[in-house]
Amino acid sequence: MDRTRLLAVALLSVASARLPAQTQPRFAPARLARIDRFMQQSVDSGQIGGAVGLVLQDGRVVYQHAVGWLDQESGRRMTTDALFRIASQTKALTTVAILSLVEEGALAMGDPVSRHIPAFAHTTVATKSDTGLVTKPATRPITIRDLLTHTAGISYGTDGPIAPLYAAKGLGPAAGWGWYTADKDEPICTTIERLGTLPFTAQPGERWVYGYNTDILGCVAERVSGMPLDELIRTRITGPLKMNDTYFFVPRAASGRLATVYASDSTNHARRAPDGPRGQGNYVDGPRKSFAGGAGLISTAADYARFLEMLRNGGELGGVRILAPHTVDLMTHNQVGMLFDSTGARGFGFGFQITERYGANGMASVGTFSWGGAYGSGYSVDPVEHLVIVFMINQLPNRSDIAGKFPTLVYQALVNSRR
Repeated sequence: MDRTRLLAVALLSVASARLPAQTQPRFAPARLARIDRFMQQSVDSGQIGGAVGLVLQDGRVVYQHAVGWLDQESGRRMTTDALFRIASQTKALTTVAILSLVEEGALAMGDPVSRHIPAFAHTTVATKSDTGLVTKPATRPITIRDLLTHTAGISYGTDGPIAPLYAAKGLGPAAGWGWYTADKDEPICTTIERLGTLPFTAQPGERWVYGYNTDILGCVAERVSGMPLDELIRTRITGPLKMNDTYFFVPRAASGRLATVYASDSTNHARRAPDGPRGQGNYVDGPRKSFAGGAGLISTAADYARFLEMLRNGGELGGVRILAPHTVDLMTHNQVGMLFDSTGARGFGFGFQITERYGANGMASVGTFSWGGAYGSGYSVDPVEHLVIVFMINQLPNRSDIAGKFPTLVYQALVNSRR
C-alpha cells in the first residue's frame, strides 16, 4: 500500500473508531467531481503549478485530490502527501501550545509580555508628525491576550516610516516578505528581543494589526516551557496527534516531497520562484535555528486536517486530548468585538477569523473558523456542517483565486445540509 493511501486509511480509521456506523457522507459524487475539474483547469490555465485539496466530514475523508506538479521543471507530479510551507497556518499550532501552558497555570492571558521578554517592558508607538517619525510610550503593557488576538499594535514593519528601522534590525523588509526567519542563524527569541526595541504601529488594544504577534508568543512559549518551540509543539501537539509530517525544517530524507514554490507573474501565470527568503526558502539547507511561531511550519494536507479535526472535536482526537473543550470554545469565538470587521460580520478569535454572519465568508456557516498562509494555502472548519476543508498550494506572490473558490466548490457538493 502506497504512502498516500496509508494517510487516507489512517484518517478514516480514527474517525471510524468514534463514529456511529450509520453516519454517512452527505456529498454528491457527481458534484465532488466538479472540484477535480476546477483544480485541473487552474493548472491547465497556468494559474498554479500544483495543489492538494482535502475535505473531511465527521472526521471521514470525503474528498482528497492532488493535481499538477510538485516540481514542473523536473517532471515530478503533485502527490497527496506533498509537503507545503504553510506560513501563517503555523499560528494556530503556536496558539494551541500557548493555551496548553495557560491550562497548566504556567502562563496567564493577562500576563504582561515583559514578564517573559524584558525587552517589551517599555514599548513605543510610532506616529506621524510634520517633522517626521515621532515615537510615544505605549499607554499600557502588551499582554499575552493582546498577542493572541493581534490587538497589540504590532505589524510586520514592512510599510511606512518604520520600515527602515525594522530593516536595520533584520526585520520587516530585511526578512523576506516581513515574516520570514528560516534563514536566520539565531534562535527566534534573539530576533524577538530586537523587535521589542522598535516602535509599533498602534497602541495596545486600539485596533487589530496583523504582524509578529504569534512569533512573540513562540518566544514566550520557549521561555515558559524551557523547550525550543519545535520540541514543545512536537511534544504537545504533532506527536500526540501523529502528525508525523509537520516540522519547522524538512528532514533531508523527506525533502523530495517538498513542493516547489511558484510565483504569479504580471499575467497571472505561475513561474518558478527564486531561491532564498522571497522564494524557495531555507527549509532544507538553512541554519535550522529559528523556529518561527507565526509562519515557520511545513506540513501536509492530511496532517493539518488532523490538527483541525482535533479543534472541531473540542480539543480531542482519537482518544488523545490536547485542549479542554472550554479552551477551544474561547479560541474559536470572536474576542475582538468590531476591531477585525467594523460591520460585525466577521470576528477574530485566537489565531483565526470567525464567521459571525452567514454570507460574510462565502457559504460557510456562522461559527466557521478559517485562515490561510502567505504561500496561498487555506483552511476552514465548519462546526455546523462538521466539515474540515484544507487546500494547499505553494505560490508566492499568489494572484490566483483558486484558494478562495475551493470552499465554494466543496459546499456546492454538499447536498444534505445540517442547517
